[in-house]
Amino acid sequence: MDLADATLDELREALAPALAANAAFDGWNTRALDATADSMGVDRDVAHLALPDGAVGMIDAWFASVDRAMAARFTPEALAAMKIRQRIAALVEARLDVLAANREALRRAAAVLAMPQNAVRAARLGWRSADVMWRLAGDTATDYNHYTKRALLGSIYAATIAVFLQDESEGWADTRAFLARRIDDVMRFEKAKAGFLARTANRPSLSRFVGRLRYPVV
Repeated sequence: MDLADATLDELREALAPALAANAAFDGWNTRALDATADSMGVDRDVAHLALPDGAVGMIDAWFASVDRAMAARFTPEALAAMKIRQRIAALVEARLDVLAANREALRRAAAVLAMPQNAVRAARLGWRSADVMWRLAGDTATDYNHYTKRALLGSIYAATIAVFLQDESEGWADTRAFLARRIDDVMRFEKAKAGFLARTANRPSLSRFVGRLRYPVV
């Protein structure tokens, strides 16, 4: 793509992956953005227009590029051939592989997002990553399961990233083992929950009873 003719959205997508390499040294700031623009032959002022939202905006754009890189590693057919547990593990591990080249940038990003003023934005970014992974995994839930699945995966992913940032084992073996254990825990929980719901499906429900008092069957 000729970046001279790129839209701001296209320019943001192009800058984001390269930005992480500079952020590892300079932090998530204008120095990193200027260095990235210079290396890609982009006017600095135009680069700032594409990424006007400071450090969190740059991190947001980078995480979105990680989502795209992760998704590009799989075909729908390849994911469909896996069991659900394998899909989630494969997707999280693919994200880690993408992030591995810029682990210091990720560490700096985590520090920025941990600031109290960025808590809401950080939660949204975590939710978005979990949502992308579940959608790629084929999830179509629209009830409360839609939310619980993403909340659980978000917590697993956040905990896994914390381990990943400290992991010095070969091939991130410790992180992968941690991820596998956490997914196993969730799978056991989901199995127990499904069994409980099946056993209680026909039991009297106070909420249904009150609903019938308010809206009697006629």
